[in-house]
Amino acid sequence: MATEYGQGYGQEYGPGYGHDERRHRVPAALRAPFEARSWREFAYVLLSLPISILLFTYAVTMVSLGAGLLVTFLGIPVLAAGLAGCRGLGSLERARARGLLGLEVAEPEPLRMRKPGVMAWMGAVLKSGTSWRHLLYAVLHFPWAVFSFVVAVNFWAYGWALLTYPLWFWVFPMYGGQDGLQLYGDEHHRIYLDNPFEITVTALIGLLFTLATPWIVRALTLVDRLLVHGLLGPSRLATRVVELESDRGVVVDTAAADLRRIERDLHDGAQARLVALAMDLGLAKEKLTEDPRAAARMVEEAHGEVKTALQELRDLARGIHPAVLTDRGLDAALSSVASRCTVPVRVEVDLAERPAAAIEGIAYFTVSELLQNISKHSGAKSASVDVWRVEDRLMLQVVDDGVGGADVAAGSGLAGLAGRLDAVDGILVVDSPAGGPTRVTAELPWRR
Repeated sequence: MATEYGQGYGQEYGPGYGHDERRHRVPAALRAPFEARSWREFAYVLLSLPISILLFTYAVTMVSLGAGLLVTFLGIPVLAAGLAGCRGLGSLERARARGLLGLEVAEPEPLRMRKPGVMAWMGAVLKSGTSWRHLLYAVLHFPWAVFSFVVAVNFWAYGWALLTYPLWFWVFPMYGGQDGLQLYGDEHHRIYLDNPFEITVTALIGLLFTLATPWIVRALTLVDRLLVHGLLGPSRLATRVVELESDRGVVVDTAAADLRRIERDLHDGAQARLVALAMDLGLAKEKLTEDPRAAARMVEEAHGEVKTALQELRDLARGIHPAVLTDRGLDAALSSVASRCTVPVRVEVDLAERPAAAIEGIAYFTVSELLQNISKHSGAKSASVDVWRVEDRLMLQVVDDGVGGADVAAGSGLAGLAGRLDAVDGILVVDSPAGGPTRVTAELPWRR
């Protein structure tokens, strides 16, 4: 049942696997003010103020007008039009977040109308939770946009102004008629930043402000990300429905693939041997009276074919669901499959009780596939399998000291294995730097 991963770890996962991301010589704290990401986030904050004013004004005006007209029939269409407009403006906000923040938010669930018509459309808009979440975004985003705009602009302006103070200090004595930037002043005396020490300290304070501003803006946009993702994206229920539909498709495809594999193995293996066995026994029956020795030899050969066919059937049954797994659980079943691996495998199972049969079966086949691919492609000298439980999750970890280079994103057999685990809310994490070792961790839900 093992999935073929390719000709070897190094070839299958691509030549670029295992290369670390290019490291910058300049620390992140120093290069942040000059990065394109920082400027895009700052542009997002600047644009948020005028856009939020538009959203807030539109939302409050339309809702207030619609609520005031509810005593007449006109209130319902006005309110529906206001909510529909908020949905349209929400699309623009998702596009702005995608372009400037790199935030990918899926489109919310569409309107569900039982029948066509204007009245059905208005009812669908008013009943849709997405419409009201968009309205809530338009109302909540306005005060936050004002706050983030004021904070970001002040930090950015003061930071760069103080940092560049040594460059434009000459403006004050030449055009302002004073000794420099005034720090304090009253009727009796004034303090100016005019000597070299004070100018240097001012520039250093400006440097601190300049270095801190991108991170402050990033923290501000984090709230925007939460607002956009939580209010303008699909609801949790809709997201879960999409996930379940996708998982159902994976389960159906996996079951169909397994049935095709079993049919192919039966047709090409045991069935072909049984057909040949029936023909040989028929020939032996014909020669039984004419040539008993030849008949005995043919019966002996047929006996060998029977043994081979039985072994193939046992292997096939083990691939469907091994009896040792049903009778004795994961510890004995994984020890059995580890004994067939071409490298020494240490197996440690720390479970006080057994999970659900379906989860137990998935855990077994996950480890089985990983061990078979270690045998075929890893070049490892040893491996280990650890199984334990953490609260309501079943944890599996398979480690080998092979060549490494495994990558789920490469579209290999590991991707198919990750898809199978995802179908039951499981997770597959692969840590396999070039040169090894490879550490594959699987997490499954614990179901009694």
